[in-house]
Amino acid sequence: MRRRGLHRSSKSIVVDTSVFAEHVNASSPYRSKLNELFETSRSRVALFIPTVTLSETLYVLSRIYKLAGRPSPNSDALNYINWIKSRATTVGDEGLAISAGELKKELKLALPDCYVIATAEKLNGIALFAKLEEEMKGREKTLRKLRVSFVEEFVL
Repeated sequence: MRRRGLHRSSKSIVVDTSVFAEHVNASSPYRSKLNELFETSRSRVALFIPTVTLSETLYVLSRIYKLAGRPSPNSDALNYINWIKSRATTVGDEGLAISAGELKKELKLALPDCYVIATAEKLNGIALFAKLEEEMKGREKTLRKLRVSFVEEFVL
């Protein structure tokens, strides 16, 4: 894990791929809120990303950029990944793999989502998703206990 110094006042936020997909969507109602989150990441919050989220984000953004007709969708997605890495700490280790697997058994969510939640648990932080996903419905109470939050309700 790459470490950065964290101040006591820093809020640890683990970001899901859905948040990045929302951020690149020019028509997203949350774009300015997400710009603020990513620009304040060095002063008021500490952002973290599981390594599996980097992989998923590369794949998802490459598809989004391709559908948008960008001439170099993979290059654009890689540039975005580098931009993310300049603002966040990537996290991944064996302990997280085990924790994510345990959450997968319990919650029946997508494995990358379980990594986001497991990382937030490890850091005593917030797992930030763009919105309540279909597979999360009916599990809101458990997700709240795990400190899962969604962009529309998130306050810096």
